[in-house]
Amino acid sequence: MKTLHVDGERTWRGGEQQALYLATGLKARGHEAVVACQPASPMAERARAAGLDVVEVSMRGEADFRAVLALRRIIRRGKFDIVHMHTSHAHALGCAAAALARRGRTIVSRRVDFPVAGNLISGLKYRHGVDRFIAISEAVKAVLVAGGVAPAKVAVVHSGIDLARFEGVTAGSLREEFAIPPDAVVLVNVAALVDHKGQRYLLAAMPRVLAAEPKARLFIVGEGELRGALEAQASELGITGAVTFTGFRPDVAQWLALCDVFVMSSHLEGLCTSVLDALALRRPVVATRAGGLPEIVRHEATGLLVPPREPEPLADAIVRLVRDRELGRGLGEGGRRLVENEFSAESMIEGTLRVYREVMDEGPTGRSEA
Repeated sequence: MKTLHVDGERTWRGGEQQALYLATGLKARGHEAVVACQPASPMAERARAAGLDVVEVSMRGEADFRAVLALRRIIRRGKFDIVHMHTSHAHALGCAAAALARRGRTIVSRRVDFPVAGNLISGLKYRHGVDRFIAISEAVKAVLVAGGVAPAKVAVVHSGIDLARFEGVTAGSLREEFAIPPDAVVLVNVAALVDHKGQRYLLAAMPRVLAAEPKARLFIVGEGELRGALEAQASELGITGAVTFTGFRPDVAQWLALCDVFVMSSHLEGLCTSVLDALALRRPVVATRAGGLPEIVRHEATGLLVPPREPEPLADAIVRLVRDRELGRGLGEGGRRLVENEFSAESMIEGTLRVYREVMDEGPTGRSEA
């Protein structure tokens, strides 16, 4: 099977990692996998390092007709069976290119649970030109169906992680680098600093956490547009001595190995591979009942769930896991078993291949395959 993977991001986030896992897994199984991505992007660099064929295409938003024409040429020359779009902008550009090229079944990965806009353009984008959407959670599928996509057009394939990445991982020298006392209680959040990740609610919970556990220290690992606002909030709350914004870090696994409790405070969330990473390392997790998170964090079995946008229950759950280490160990072990059984990268690759085969078996799409 010949597959083209289109990713329009200029940065590296969880969706790019999933696309790379998929493309490398397809190649390992004997399928052709070519990546079309932004010039000089992390995806271009990492895909080449993984031994994949890469075509760099400048994509400047959903209305970039030059990008559409460039992708059309790639699709025609490559005679791809599957054109798989992995980002929102890639969705519009790739589907338009496939239609003009009159070749390839179109697959769109949907990784967020944001509502589908109700305007005409979104209606066209989501109801026409896509052979199958792949939702990373049941919650994301529900949003797509609510937005007008036919249920039969949406398959659920959970995101997965490479468990081998976590073999033998330790905290390394992070304690020394950040002057973390040996008796500190380390709380970690790994996420982009954007509104739907909800770090403002986590910061608002910290005074209550510190009142109960004065040695707690929170490390927010990630970068984003809200960093300045979040730093100002921490200052206003008087908690700057207990909160550290690390910025982007390439050593996320070491941060997870270091933490006593991992916290995800999102109020919108497709699934969240950072939580999967934490569970792979048997970390106790507190998360919100947002989007697909309850599909991973099963209350009292693989973690603790709290309502989104509510700092007090969030704080109380964190304190509970800090104080009840036996509970935390049990949840961590349950989380590891869940990831091994249901959320591995191998499971994601095989699930995606099943969708490809289903779409190919459905016969002609109206696009010429000559």
